[in-house]
Amino acid sequence: MKTKIFALILMFAILAGCGTSTKKAQEEQKAEPKYQETWESLAQHNEEPDWFQDAKLGIYFHWGVYSVPAFSTEWYPRWMHFEDNNIYKHHVEKYGHPSEFGYHDFVPMFKAEKFDAKEWADLFEKAGARFAGLVAEHHDGFSMWDSDVTPWNSMDKGPKKDITGELGKELKGNGMKLITTFHHAKNLQRYKGKEQSEKEENTENTGRAFRNSHYPLFEGMPPAMDDPELNYLYGNIPEEKFLEEVWFGKLKEVIDKYQPDIMWFDSWLDQIPEEYQLKFCAYYLNEAEKLGKEVVIVRKQDDLPLEVSVDDLEKSRKNKLDVKSWMTDETVSTGSWCFTDNLKIKPAADVLHVLIDIVSKNGVLLLNISPMADGTIPDDQQNVLLTMGEWLSKYGEAIYETRPWYTFGEGPTKEPEGHFSNHREFLKVKYSAKDVRYSTKGKTVYATILGWPGNNTEVLFESFSKESWIDSKEIKNVSLLGCDEEIQYSLTDEGLKITTPAKVVDEMAVVFKIELDS
Repeated sequence: MKTKIFALILMFAILAGCGTSTKKAQEEQKAEPKYQETWESLAQHNEEPDWFQDAKLGIYFHWGVYSVPAFSTEWYPRWMHFEDNNIYKHHVEKYGHPSEFGYHDFVPMFKAEKFDAKEWADLFEKAGARFAGLVAEHHDGFSMWDSDVTPWNSMDKGPKKDITGELGKELKGNGMKLITTFHHAKNLQRYKGKEQSEKEENTENTGRAFRNSHYPLFEGMPPAMDDPELNYLYGNIPEEKFLEEVWFGKLKEVIDKYQPDIMWFDSWLDQIPEEYQLKFCAYYLNEAEKLGKEVVIVRKQDDLPLEVSVDDLEKSRKNKLDVKSWMTDETVSTGSWCFTDNLKIKPAADVLHVLIDIVSKNGVLLLNISPMADGTIPDDQQNVLLTMGEWLSKYGEAIYETRPWYTFGEGPTKEPEGHFSNHREFLKVKYSAKDVRYSTKGKTVYATILGWPGNNTEVLFESFSKESWIDSKEIKNVSLLGCDEEIQYSLTDEGLKITTPAKVVDEMAVVFKIELDS
């Protein structure tokens, strides 16, 4: 009897142990994150979710401490230290020598007293943007959120406001996605303790000195001072500490606090070791997985694999259709990304044409604006946004939720080759009513003419020609968005011929809606 009782006790103990073991295994399996720190694992992520491909237009802004001097460029904090640069000369004349009035002295002057997150979010929504956000941190080391990582943040200094938090709340309240962009890979002072010969150039007053760090390490200047607080602004931190606590620490903090839908990286990400690139990507994607949301990582200049990220082209764009989604970051001005006292703003039609061209080639436009230091968005910039928004409110069905047709378009205007290195040539591109861009949705093809071709004018869409349109379909109807007049059309071997109505519909761009039978 005792033997049987002992056997039963032993059996129950084994079963209980198995149950505990099974439960423990299940818990461990449950705790295992979906994405591991390998490119193969991260490639499981859908880097171009439908919501991103549908959105087409986002707005962000370069706004920070560099908006206070409002002179020349957002790279003011770098160039103010180079004696042969006009920014240095301006700084000395207006503020004094940079050894006595450093970049950190501008921080209390960045008050953002007129910043209104709701007004900004409403403006971006009226402009037709489906996502919006900010340069969360530029190369200068000042964080535009409530940060525990660095004392140099918009909550503790300057505005005394959580800019990212306030704006993110209003954007999401408007049903928009949040983008945060990061440029801080360049903030690390990579030359501390090195001989001058190791600093890439032997001449201090040349633009290539300290090329992989934003601040030059010139003796006697604030970036070279060994001050525990200033070091966090000027990136004068040991690399191991910077990578873990600052570069990754700031990204983790923004993810945890604000759950951005897009995280976008500027150049110099190649200066960040691969293990930290992997660490960020895995953390971001796993946190998004917990929230049941699809997020987007945007990179520039081949800094991350395209199996994990979306490619970004600065102030440039593709001149052919791409099967994979991509992005252009472009600014509303012809000059600086940040506000300057002589900033020249582009005509709304030019910006709209860039958007239409990008969409036809499977791209998304991230449009930059340049607020003033006090939080004012100048009227000329607002007018561009509102004019675009008005057009999109009428004809946006040819933009949002569309996909490319078999060809992006036709016409005499061509974009140059190359990317940012050729951005001045891109700036010269001007479209006209002779240029057509296509997009599709379901059984509809949209033909957008970049201008008004004239009243009672015959227009030929050559992409519908018998020779070009291989997978041709029967055309059920052609209409002009925003016009009640019946459109006369005929499909010929040369293409689709239409006749415009007797009155102007829109001077900037007009959309013909071509409905196919199947």
